[in-house]
Amino acid sequence: MCEWVLASASPRRQALLKLFGQPFRVHPAGIDERLPETTSRPALLGKKLARAKAEAVAPYYSDALIIAADTLVVVGNRILGKPADAGEAAAMLKMLSGRTHTVITSLCLLLRQNGHTVRLTLDAPRTRVRFRPLTDEWITWYIQTGEPFDKAGAYGIQEYGALLVEAVYGCYFNVVGLPLATLAQRLEELLGWKPTTPPAPGEATRTSIRA
Repeated sequence: MCEWVLASASPRRQALLKLFGQPFRVHPAGIDERLPETTSRPALLGKKLARAKAEAVAPYYSDALIIAADTLVVVGNRILGKPADAGEAAAMLKMLSGRTHTVITSLCLLLRQNGHTVRLTLDAPRTRVRFRPLTDEWITWYIQTGEPFDKAGAYGIQEYGALLVEAVYGCYFNVVGLPLATLAQRLEELLGWKPTTPPAPGEATRTSIRA
């Protein structure tokens, strides 16, 4: 089986990819991820970003599967990126308070063989997330946890941010940052991948990081 390469520095994506039991290399793409404030086609935007990440990493490998993803939080036609400061985080959380928004994690798998790209797939599954109404006290508390600053939409559903969420409609892991069911399906199609014996409790799947 060819080498797997995750084109992301996200510890959440790395933890989820380990569930597949396959050693992989971490190679962040380092592309410009600045987002427009609004878009009428968020799935297309996410696919472009995920593909750009995969294609930025691909030339470093002759035979590998490059896995890249990009998560967007969408309210109406507004794109919520990662907040620059506490004020921006508070504004985003107030916008999400008491309403339903959409999370799109675009997934790009790029297969390299003999120095050439031979297959490329793009998906953009959607999940709807509803926040409960948040008081200023709750927003201040959550910002003080430090969680909002490296996350699209200023929250992480798998950590303290779970206390802000009332309901999830669709794939939970899509909100965390890696749509696992979609990824499993694409791995079967591209590589004929099948699950193997899971690692023993506490045994981590080996990873390596390339700067």
